[in-house]
Amino acid sequence: MTTYSSEQVRLRPLTLVEDTTDQVLVGDPETATFITVPPAGAVVIRALQRGASMEEAALEAEANAGEPVDVRTFVEALHELGFVKGDDEELTETTAGPKVQRTAPIQQRRWVSALDPRWARPFFSPAAWTLYAAALLFSIGSLILRPDLFPRPQDTFVFENRGLALLILVPLSYLQTALHEAWHWLGARAAGVSARFGIDRRLCFLVFETDLSQLWSLPRRQRYAAQLAGMAIDSLLLAILLAVQLAGESSSLPLPRLVTDLAAAMAFVTLAGMAWQSMIFMRTDLYGVLVTATGCNNLWEVKSLLLKRSMGGRLSLEEHRQLAHAHPRDVAVGRWFQWIYLLGIPLALTYYSAFHLPILIGALTWTAEGLSGEPNRGRFWLTFGESLAIYLPLLLVLITSVKARLDRNSLHRGRV
Repeated sequence: MTTYSSEQVRLRPLTLVEDTTDQVLVGDPETATFITVPPAGAVVIRALQRGASMEEAALEAEANAGEPVDVRTFVEALHELGFVKGDDEELTETTAGPKVQRTAPIQQRRWVSALDPRWARPFFSPAAWTLYAAALLFSIGSLILRPDLFPRPQDTFVFENRGLALLILVPLSYLQTALHEAWHWLGARAAGVSARFGIDRRLCFLVFETDLSQLWSLPRRQRYAAQLAGMAIDSLLLAILLAVQLAGESSSLPLPRLVTDLAAAMAFVTLAGMAWQSMIFMRTDLYGVLVTATGCNNLWEVKSLLLKRSMGGRLSLEEHRQLAHAHPRDVAVGRWFQWIYLLGIPLALTYYSAFHLPILIGALTWTAEGLSGEPNRGRFWLTFGESLAIYLPLLLVLITSVKARLDRNSLHRGRV
């Protein structure tokens, strides 16, 4: 059993959020580790944070709970979570920093907090949200009144040379994705917390994501802005792109055909991204909103265990233990969310068929035609180079898939 000098415990800078009436969300934002504890546990942590001894913390917890509390066992659990400072904590923090949990196969190790929150808050003021909402309504109205403006896969091929068209569109789509993720980070900074960026996959999709784990250190009502920030800027961008196309039809403001064609192509990319983020069963932006709104803490894992059991799979002893100790709110929401996830898989494939497959088929056809010639001809190598850039996302999906599998195997070997 761990002993502590003078019966005092030095905790890392932990946050405590009264998330529900019977649970308190406790965590270390720097390592992105969060757990829920009963109110008596929060009393112990607050007492230790202000320098009380373990004996004093135990007395306060007993007064709160109305019965004795095993503070030493509780503190040992905090130590295992990394919430207790070690003797070399100062050395660790000034060199490599505390170890941060990884939430994606490819991810930054450090949080990005270079922007003062005061500079970020105007982008999420009431006036800003009014602008985002107006842009969304404008886009919806435009697509209803002008169905011919609705983005289509063929809009992405702005040149007869499909490879060249995609070669231009790919970096533009990366910029759109970067803007989406940067707005999540901007929303986090406006809330006073940091974020970090990573690359992951969902089924066969490559995704760039912003780790907003530090939002768990804030009350629920303060998390929504950062979670919806990406879709907010997408709504504004889509409205601008549709407006450019409408302006191109006006005789008073003639625009080059290439400009309107690129606007149509980017409108397709933006709308595809917004449709993706609306699929809550794929851990997208709206999934994060769902978790926050329902007050869940570990919905994804609980959903997976419930679905495995519902489909006749056998849970391991560890999985049985995890499900038995899951928060009742996660279990209650997981009971219906598991079926949304199951029904969402064919919907995700439909999405892929509607938004991605036509472009992939067009690109593969162009590649096959270009590579069918002699290797000593310029078209062959031009097609080869353009194809490398176009198919890079698919290669990254394969890399992240293999990396995730290796990580799981390594974790499994470590538990054996």
